[in-house]
Amino acid sequence: MKLWEKNIKIDKAVENFTVGKDREMDLYLAKADVLGSMAHITMLESIGLLTGDELRKLLAELRNIYQTILSGEFTIEEGVEDVHSQVELLLTRKLGDMGKKIHSGRSRNDQVLLDLKLFTREAIQNLAGIVSELIDILLDRSETYKNVLLPGYTHLQIAMPSSFGLWFGAYAESLTDDLQLLLAAYKICNRNPLGSAAGYGSSFPLNRQMTTDLLGFDSMNYNVVYAQMGRGKLERTVGFALAGIAASLSKLAFDACLYNSQNFGFIRLPDEFTTGSSIMPHKKNPDVFELTRAKCNLIQALPQQITLIAGNLPSGYSRDLQITKEVFLPAFGELSDCIRMTGYMMQSVQVNEHILENKQYDLLFSVEKANELVRKGIPFRDAYKQVGLEIESGRFTAGDKALSHTHEGSIGNLCNDKIAALKKEIIGAFDFDKINRAEELLVKT
Repeated sequence: MKLWEKNIKIDKAVENFTVGKDREMDLYLAKADVLGSMAHITMLESIGLLTGDELRKLLAELRNIYQTILSGEFTIEEGVEDVHSQVELLLTRKLGDMGKKIHSGRSRNDQVLLDLKLFTREAIQNLAGIVSELIDILLDRSETYKNVLLPGYTHLQIAMPSSFGLWFGAYAESLTDDLQLLLAAYKICNRNPLGSAAGYGSSFPLNRQMTTDLLGFDSMNYNVVYAQMGRGKLERTVGFALAGIAASLSKLAFDACLYNSQNFGFIRLPDEFTTGSSIMPHKKNPDVFELTRAKCNLIQALPQQITLIAGNLPSGYSRDLQITKEVFLPAFGELSDCIRMTGYMMQSVQVNEHILENKQYDLLFSVEKANELVRKGIPFRDAYKQVGLEIESGRFTAGDKALSHTHEGSIGNLCNDKIAALKKEIIGAFDFDKINRAEELLVKT
């Protein structure tokens, strides 16, 4: 079944090529498609294109379909082109020609764009939740190990003292900034394209504000041409936000692999969290972090992939945009798995509390020694030179390794409470309750 089918039979090879992976990808959008149809037909009844009785029957059947989706029983049948066709087919089987009325005033163009937006904002909600949980884990570990020092590096050479409080906390703040970008992407996503039809509106007196309210959108995409131009732009914009989270995770994973190695020995993974070698009996490999790094590096390519598909298209719909689904829709699951596994690993990682007892790290304290001379009244440039000459001659000693940094964000003043407060503020700004209430009303009333 095809919504556009007339009397001409399409070539089978052409059909297979043009449908591609759409049936597989559209399963991601099934719940969103039903929700969008509920809102659309409620609006159609308000402008006289459906009777009250027709609306009640269609809504009841759409709720039945919605439940089959939640239970995992929904499928797109062989020969059915996409999720929109499957839903309409199920309605016509139960309700006859009444089921065909649900497409009045819309196109598959605004229908799939709406589906993508509804899917994406739910996926963002889930993602924001697990990122928030990972931030909490990292802040907790930061507080637990705030007094445990480790080397800080520049140019992969030992530089100055750092701490596990700083290390864990740095990634918590990085992910908090990533949430800020995700919030911006969410705000762009949470605007209603329904009613733009094929990109040029409709001669029906559609009430676009009504569907905007029914679906819990912040506003609509007002200009119908721009609404369709949002296809590809939506995926690219959200892709940048996903890439930001992935970049933070990838860097953390690299640090963890490095710090877990025998040459560093700063952290240790429980044996059950590692894998072995088929030939080397001693190996305990950090495969979870290595796979996280690889998966997140792929996700960082997502906005570029979408740009290459959609970036040189004119205004108006082109079938090229179908391919964005294949890279965009699965990315949320991949990234979510990486976030959850990172949290799991971070909760269990064992910290070496005696790293700086090794004299090879004494030079980390060269700046501390120079600063000590400055406090005695020696100009910093002279103090720098004095300590440098001590190092060159082999006379340098680290002295007292107890640190008393007090400024904001330093070893002795991590500002973890400020990071937690910022995260809470950003999460609140999403206002997920609004869309959750709207969707619950559609499904239950």
